[in-house]
Order: sequence, then C-alpha cells, then structure tokens
Amino acid sequence: MRRLTCDHRSGAALLLALLPALCGADATPQSDRERAATLFDEGRRMEALPLLEEQVEANPRDDRMLVALAACLVEHAATVNDVQAAGAERLRARDLLDRARALGNNSTLAMNLSQLLQGLPQNGTVAFSDNNAVEQAMREGEAAFFRREFQVAIGDYSKALQLDPKNYTAALFIANSYDREDNFVSGAQWYERAIPLGPDIETAYRYYADMLAREGDMAAARAMLIHAAVAEPYNRIVWRELRAWAQLNRTHIEEIFIAVPAPAQNQPAGFKQPSEISAVWLAYRNAKRDWQPGGKQFGRHFPAEKQYRHSLPEEAEALTAAARLLQNLTAQEATAALVRDDANATLLLRLYQAGLVEPYVLFSLGDREIAADYPDYRTKNRAKLEAYLSTFVVPQL
Repeated sequence: MRRLTCDHRSGAALLLALLPALCGADATPQSDRERAATLFDEGRRMEALPLLEEQVEANPRDDRMLVALAACLVEHAATVNDVQAAGAERLRARDLLDRARALGNNSTLAMNLSQLLQGLPQNGTVAFSDNNAVEQAMREGEAAFFRREFQVAIGDYSKALQLDPKNYTAALFIANSYDREDNFVSGAQWYERAIPLGPDIETAYRYYADMLAREGDMAAARAMLIHAAVAEPYNRIVWRELRAWAQLNRTHIEEIFIAVPAPAQNQPAGFKQPSEISAVWLAYRNAKRDWQPGGKQFGRHFPAEKQYRHSLPEEAEALTAAARLLQNLTAQEATAALVRDDANATLLLRLYQAGLVEPYVLFSLGDREIAADYPDYRTKNRAKLEAYLSTFVVPQL
C-alpha cells in the first residue's frame, strides 16, 4: 500500500533546492510569515504549525502558506493517537491543497502531496499493517519520527520489522530516519535493504536519490531515479523528481516522441514527403491493421482477452516494420540522406538499432491500455528499460 507519509517525510533535497521561496518569505525581516517559512524549510514543522495557522487565518488566499500548513498537518496527524482526529487532519490538509491549487499553486510539493492525499479513504485514515502489533509499532515510530526523535523511531520501526521481516515500509522508514540524522552510511545500508523488499515501488529509490543529492553525488542520484522510474513509470511524482534533478544540474529530461505522420490523403494541401519515407509509415500502418478489431493478431497474442485494446506488441511490431525499411534506406547512398533529414525517422532508427523500441512504447506511448503490458515486461526486461532511460531520456552528467 502506498504510504501517505512517503513524500513530505524525506529530506527532499531535490525538491527543496528548487523551492527556496516555497513559503514566500516577506521582504520585512523577522515577519511572522518569514519565521513560519524559515521553520518550515528547516524541517521544524511542528514549530511552524501554529504560525502557519495564524497566517492562513489572516490571509486565506495565501497559497504558499496553505501548502505549508497542509504539509505540517499531515505530519502532525502522525503524532495524534486518536485515529479519527488524525484522519480529519489529513482530510483538512487535502482541502487546503485543493484551495492552494485553485489559487494557482502548482509547486512540486503541492502536486506531490495532493496526489498522495487523493488516495485517502473517506475517513482519512492511514494503516500500515493488518497485524495489530506491527501497526502499533509503526504508529509509535511515526509519532517519534515527527517529533524528530529519530533513534526512538528507529527502535519502533525495527520492532515492526522483527514482527514482519518483509515489511517494506518499516525498512524504508528506518533508512529515512538515519537519513534525517545525516547518517548517510546507515541510511544507504537500509535503503539498499528496503529496495529488495519492494523492487517495484519507487519510494526507496527516490528517497535514496534525495540523500545522494544532499551528499553531492548527482550521478548516483540519477541512477537511483532511473530505478524509480522503471519501478513506477506512470507515477507523476517520479517524473517531477527527475525534472527537479535535471534543473539542479542545469540540464533537462528529454521528451522522446516519434510523430508518425498521417496518411497523405489526410495531410493539408501542399504537404510533401519523399515517397521512400511515405513507404516507411505505410509499413507502420499496414502492420497495425491486422491488430485492429477484426484482425487476427490481438487474439493470437492475448487469447484470454476477449476485447481489443491498444497493446505493446501492436506498437512495437508496427514501429519495427517501419524501422527495417529505414535501415534499408540508410544502406543505400541515394536514400540515406532522406533518413538523416527526417527527425522522426532518425529517432526511430536509433531506437531500433539500440534494441529499445519496446521500452520507448511503454514510456512514451504508455496509455492506460498499453500500461497493462508493463508489469510483465518489467519482470523480464528491467535492464532494457533502464538502458532506454539512461540513453535517451535522462542526460548523463
């Protein structure tokens, strides 16, 4: 289960480095608003909470204070013994974020926390385990963590892990507690212990990346964020963090997309394309035709599925058919320049020659239907997915 606490509890170096004015400090030195912002940015959220309450009451349209107050309320909820009261605080935090977003606040913190809060149950409660003893230990650990009593928290989380040795969240939170103490050696050891317990959950990779960034190891942080994206490619939190990493390193995440042109009859007047290139995209469309409803390919590949859907093998087969023609064109001096002069053709040929057409489909064309093919592909081809991101999407430093 996705933990609500997974994003506001980390050091968030990548995010906070991009948000030095997250709470919009006033120009007036020592203002209450500035003190609230400073405490918030220093991670002293419980001290910031009453000041933030005053700021929001005085100015309900201050979107930056609304976001900060929401984050503090979520942390405070972890320290509240009354489950219903804690749930009410989380629901209030969600409402505050909705107000901030409506006022135009699309900061990374606001978007990440809002995404997590949208998944709350109706009463706002958060549960860690069906085992009552594990649940109690985790709750005690969370309360200690947000009181900044990190060694106490580690003891509680360790108790939960002893009771349930496969508990990913307990191992993750031990790592994060060491991380918050700036004990990077123990933090790294525990992140690496947590990852095998949940290899297809992005959080431990991302937290680890955050810690590595604070140490200044941006190359290692990059590698961890690539692991995070492979674990959960359709989680927007991961991509916001990747973009934060890129911005910190004065680069950008590449938007990889092949714009397959429409058939000639659907093009505007005056559109011209070499016949050889037109034949490439005709091969793409012809390959897709047998996958469409009424064709034979979908049923052959997915005999258990009775209704057609857009799929990974359909797109991969069609793009591969086009790429093979492109490769033939590049082998001939008379037509090689046609490929070089066409950005879409060049990109497709590079993907094909690297053996990474399928990862491209899953990451760049991953609609809800194609996404259904991702888990099985990831199980068998994790290295290919990482190679695609490393080669085409996330720039090297």
